[in-house]
Amino acid sequence: MRAAALLLVAALLTGCSSSEKTDGSIEITWWHGQVETQAKVIEELAAEYGKAHPGVKVVPAVGTTNVDDMLQKVQAVLAGGKAPDIAYMYGTWMPQLAKNPKVYDLTATVKAPDFGWDDFWPSERAVSEVNGKVVGIPAVVDNLAVIYNKKLFDAAGAAYPSKDWTWDDFRAAAKKLTKDGVYGTAYPVTGTEDTVWRFWPMIWQQGGSILTPDGKKSAFNTPQAVRALDLWSAMARQDKSVYLDQNGEKFLPLFQSGKVGMIVAGPWALLDIIDHKVPYGVQVLPGYNGNHETIAGPDNWVVFDNGSRRAKAAADFLTWLTRPEQDARWTLGLGNLPIRKATTALPAYRKFTEDFPDIDVFTANLDNARQARPHLPAYPELSEKVGNAIGQALVGGTPAQEALAKAATEADTVLGRAR
Repeated sequence: MRAAALLLVAALLTGCSSSEKTDGSIEITWWHGQVETQAKVIEELAAEYGKAHPGVKVVPAVGTTNVDDMLQKVQAVLAGGKAPDIAYMYGTWMPQLAKNPKVYDLTATVKAPDFGWDDFWPSERAVSEVNGKVVGIPAVVDNLAVIYNKKLFDAAGAAYPSKDWTWDDFRAAAKKLTKDGVYGTAYPVTGTEDTVWRFWPMIWQQGGSILTPDGKKSAFNTPQAVRALDLWSAMARQDKSVYLDQNGEKFLPLFQSGKVGMIVAGPWALLDIIDHKVPYGVQVLPGYNGNHETIAGPDNWVVFDNGSRRAKAAADFLTWLTRPEQDARWTLGLGNLPIRKATTALPAYRKFTEDFPDIDVFTANLDNARQARPHLPAYPELSEKVGNAIGQALVGGTPAQEALAKAATEADTVLGRAR
């Protein structure tokens, strides 16, 4: 295993060989972590940029075929004194990356008059910026809404979800859909962030918070949080209307096969749903007191400082890459939401909405994403505590108050240790 690991690091170091050439041109290594169609689009964009900018060559390199491992792989090469010039990074990694002196400050780039930083949705900008420093430029943005099977609703005699529906309406619909081997809805109880980020909007909708204003203590052990977890617990254990997916990989296929009536998911789910010819609709999350706040999960392109010329060239390339015309090719062409509002005015976006019915609900729902997850390096560990609490309540039957109180105590220990 050790030998294999050393070979992997060596390969990665080889992939970071971008440099300034003797003729003064610059070569930029771009770690994107994408495969198949996505990788092909990236290669096309890199080649197009190179033709228009003869002094700069952008070299797409997978680096790792699993984006989940991107942070670990980048940290490995940083330790060896090498790094890609650009890498695709999850938004939840930004606080950790912000502490690394090799991460290039993109504040001046995005604040330049011709960049159009205000054209990006607030949820994207909030994740990109840590303590006044812009750490990344948005690469992908999504949010959570409810995708439902119209055929199952019709068979159950249930009205389709409306834009002003409540969580009580959601529960009632799930209960009505549950029959003949069909679950009304599903919840991934992996204990990971996939579990937790579905829970945070229910707290925000009720005016609650994840942390205290100073960020030093947890603030999720409240009557509002108990109310939210109690609802899911009652649905799972009393109504039997929730399929509890303990590995997180079954609920989408079950929806695609007509065994689940509603799922809380993002736009990434639509491509496979369309391929399976599911007669679906999309609606915003149910709300409390008219608040339908959701959560966005932006990912970023991060630039590493391999010298001022290369870093500046990488930042200039990202400025080009995120303009509406290129955005349409990178995001819309792959079934992702536009990262810029101006992209929605392009003919490509109109075609996008035709190819992906109701995708415009997800785009409009970005206005309901008004908060970001805490910008703390300790957030992943805090999230794990909450994920375990949700699982204990839904699967194990632990009372919501008890499960959240334990998670809050553990989270406070994590936060105290991080200070």
